Amino acid sequence: MPVFSLPGGHGVGDFGPAAFRFVDFLQAAGQTIWQLLPLVPTSLGNSPYSSYSAFAGNQLLISMDKLVELGLLTTDQVSENTPPNTNTADYNAAREYKEPLLRTAFANFRNSSDAALASRFMEFLGANRFWLTDFARFEAHALSCGHKDWARWDEALVRRDATALSELDSRLADEIHFAKFQQFVFDIQWRELKQYANERNIRIYGDMPIFVAYESVDVWTNQNLFSLNEAGRPTVVAGVPPDYFSETGQMWGNPLYNWEQLAATNYEWWTLRIRYAFQNFDLLRIDHFRGFESYWEIPADAPNAISGQWQPGPRRGVFDAARESLGELPIVAEDLGLITDEVHGLRDELGLPGMRVLQFGFAHEHDNYHRPEAYPEHSVAYTGTHDNDTIVGWHNAGHDNEAQQHILGRFLSGDPAKVHTELIAAVMHSAAETAIIPMQDLLGLGTEARTNTPGEADGNWLWRCSAAAFNDQLASEFRQLTQDANRLSEA
Repeated sequence: MPVFSLPGGHGVGDFGPAAFRFVDFLQAAGQTIWQLLPLVPTSLGNSPYSSYSAFAGNQLLISMDKLVELGLLTTDQVSENTPPNTNTADYNAAREYKEPLLRTAFANFRNSSDAALASRFMEFLGANRFWLTDFARFEAHALSCGHKDWARWDEALVRRDATALSELDSRLADEIHFAKFQQFVFDIQWRELKQYANERNIRIYGDMPIFVAYESVDVWTNQNLFSLNEAGRPTVVAGVPPDYFSETGQMWGNPLYNWEQLAATNYEWWTLRIRYAFQNFDLLRIDHFRGFESYWEIPADAPNAISGQWQPGPRRGVFDAARESLGELPIVAEDLGLITDEVHGLRDELGLPGMRVLQFGFAHEHDNYHRPEAYPEHSVAYTGTHDNDTIVGWHNAGHDNEAQQHILGRFLSGDPAKVHTELIAAVMHSAAETAIIPMQDLLGLGTEARTNTPGEADGNWLWRCSAAAFNDQLASEFRQLTQDANRLSEA
C-alpha cells in the first residue's frame, strides 16, 4: 500500500489519521509487514522511482492535520479550501493546497517559543547535514531559477565553487531554511507513524531504486561518481532491453554509475544511502538488483533501449562494503525480468531472498519458476507488484490464453467472485517465508485500480483506496486467510 494511495489527507494520501487507521487494520488482520513504495520527492510524472533526492522525503506526504497537533497550524487554516478526496490522487491540487500551509507553519515555527521543538530541529540538522545542506540548496535554487537541470545553472554553481555556494546560501537563506523545515516535519511525522506500526508488531518494508535521476542533488553533488561528459551531461543512461513489459525495452534515462570511481571510495556513497534507509525502514527491497551483476547501458542519444548493451556491474562490492560498516542487512533483491544464472548466483552468494510473482507463473506448463508450488522458503512471494495489473485484471485479460487458463484451473474453483482470494491463498500457502499482497488484490479490484504500467508516461501512481476498505469484515477475512496458511503471528 503506497502512502499516496491511502484515503483521507488532502489530494493524496499522507501521514495523517488514515495512515494510523491502516496500521490498525493490518494489526486486526494479523499482518506483520507493510510494504511501501519509495517516500522520496518526485519529479515529472509523480513516479516515486524518479526523484531529485535519494535521501529527502516527499513534502506532499506531510499531514496538515499532524501539523495542527504540533501547534504549527490551526484547525481553521487546515479546513479552508481543502481539495476533494476521490479514488484518484491529485498531485497538483495537493501541492496548491499544502505549500501555502507549509509556509504558514514555517512562519509559525520561526516565531514559536517552543524550545523543545527548536531543539529537535537543531538535532535534526546536525544528524542529517551530510545530505540535507546540499538538498536544501538544490531545492531552493531550482525553485528560484525554475528548473532542476543543474548543468544549465551558472558555471560556478555547476562546478560547486565554494564562493558561488556561499553566495547562494546568502541569497536564498529563507528558502533554504524552509526546505530544511519541511524535511524536519516530514521526519517527525514519518518516525511517529513507523513507531506506531513497530509497537503493533508491524515492520515497515521500504523500497530503494538502484538509480537516481539526472536532475537531482545526488548527481550535482557527486558528478565524479556518474558517467558524465565535460559538460556534465550523461554519456550513457540506464534501462532494460525488450522484455515482458515492452517490445522496445525501457529507456529510463537515469545516469549510470562510474563504478570504478565508487570502488575507489569503498562505495562510501552507497553505504551512506543504505545506512540512512535502515534508519527509516525495517526491511528494504532494492529495485533492479540485477544491475549489480550487469546492467543495460544505452547511449544517451539513442531513440530507445534496443541499441543498449550489457556491462558488468560491481557484483558484491556494494554489499560487502555496507555489511563491513553496518552489519547484516535485511535486504530483498528485486530479481525480476531477464535474469541470468549469474544474477541468481550473486543473490544466493549474498544470502538475499529474491522475489516470486504469481502472475509470471502461468505462461508455460514447463516453466513453474513463478508458480506457488516452486517458491523456495528463502523468498518473498507476491500475487503482483506495483508494475503488474491487479490480480483480477490480469486474470480477466488472460481468458484467451488457453495454456494460462488450463494451469490456473488447478488453483481456481471457477467462481469469478473468488478469483482474488483463491490466488492470494495460493501465494500464502507457498513455502515462501514472506507473502506480500497488494491492497488492490485484497479488495478484488480490476485494472482500473492498477498502480503503474511500465513504459507509459501518463496515468500512473493515481490509485487511492477507499476509507471504507479498512473495515472489520475484511480484516477478519484476511486474518482467516493468514491463519489458514499458518502465517498468523503469535506475537
